[in-house]
Amino acid sequence: MLRNLRIKSFQPEEEYIYLTYSLKNDKKEESRVLLENYKNLLQKALDWLWDRTRIERKEVKKGKKVITKVKITLPKKKEVYKTLRDELEKINVLASHYVDKAISDAYSILKSWKRRAEKGQASLRKPRLKKVYVRVKSTLRKVEGESVRITVRPYEYITFSWSHKWFSRRVKGLELGEPIIKEDIVYLPFRYKLPWFTPIDFLAIDSNLYTLDAYDGEKFVTFSLKELYSIKYGMELKRGRIQRFASKHGKKGKELLRKYSHRERNRVLDYVHKFVNKLLEMYSITMFAVEKLNKQSMFEDASDKLSKKISKTVWRTIHRVLKYKAPLYGSFVKEVNPHLTSKSCPRCGWVSRKVGRTFKCEKCGLTLDRQLNASLNIYLKMCGFPHTRDGCGLGLPR
Repeated sequence: MLRNLRIKSFQPEEEYIYLTYSLKNDKKEESRVLLENYKNLLQKALDWLWDRTRIERKEVKKGKKVITKVKITLPKKKEVYKTLRDELEKINVLASHYVDKAISDAYSILKSWKRRAEKGQASLRKPRLKKVYVRVKSTLRKVEGESVRITVRPYEYITFSWSHKWFSRRVKGLELGEPIIKEDIVYLPFRYKLPWFTPIDFLAIDSNLYTLDAYDGEKFVTFSLKELYSIKYGMELKRGRIQRFASKHGKKGKELLRKYSHRERNRVLDYVHKFVNKLLEMYSITMFAVEKLNKQSMFEDASDKLSKKISKTVWRTIHRVLKYKAPLYGSFVKEVNPHLTSKSCPRCGWVSRKVGRTFKCEKCGLTLDRQLNASLNIYLKMCGFPHTRDGCGLGLPR
């Protein structure tokens, strides 16, 4: 059987898994002082760099059309860093490390804007700061038991505690990263070092409209997602009624639509998390293989009816949550290229131009359900075995 062909050893690509938990900001007054002063620093850094940013427009002929290309040149960080830092220190009332953070964040904002502006996806006006958050550097925070003490200015601190929170048991033995402070919420990122071992099971998953079809080396397994899509369909009907209401009631309608959209996302995520938890309980210490799917390319060849169905799928969410949670169960996730997985024969490698519900190989005569055939090919790609002419070597009936 194919189980005998599994890889002998495996080393995970990532050394750590990162987990982020949130808690309510119960130190709003102290946090507001930090956020307002940091916003002043960031705005000053942004204004200073913007005055030294060059924007060049150039018209280029492309056939009959004349296209205006934009080239944006930001000041080099190494050349202006010391001068900019001295300017910010004049208005800084926080610890000096926040000046370095403000410069880094200002460059990050401008680089992101530059990328979008050169593609024509953003205007050429100066980026505006909206709600500002502070990512606290490791040099400005100190962990004390189940709390973290953050330095605002010399001998002035804010302390946040996660004692008796719902996630407090999970973070024991984990290392705290750089906390993120917002006006109403604080995010605490932790990291966990992954163990090095070889998985004892393998599962290749083919993602379809209403099912996940998998192969584990001995048998095929199908997981139904119809309940999830019935939830999405019911909520889509409600959304239509709410959108009609929102179009007539202005601000009140928009607020209701925002609230409902939030509820819809939460229900879908709740289902996905519960589904992934059950899957990982069934297959712990397992190497999962999933397809690296691109929805945009699927829309190009699909009909309007099929495109509407594809747009409702949550493959990417399922894969993301699975990849996030798998290391907690001693498992890993590997993405494979889905190219020709449903059109090629796992026995001899012959590729069919057109496949219906059932795949039938014209060379060796193998007949198999299209979705199960795809999961079998994903399994072979995960293990790194090429197609061979001799199907008996793969344990497939002739």
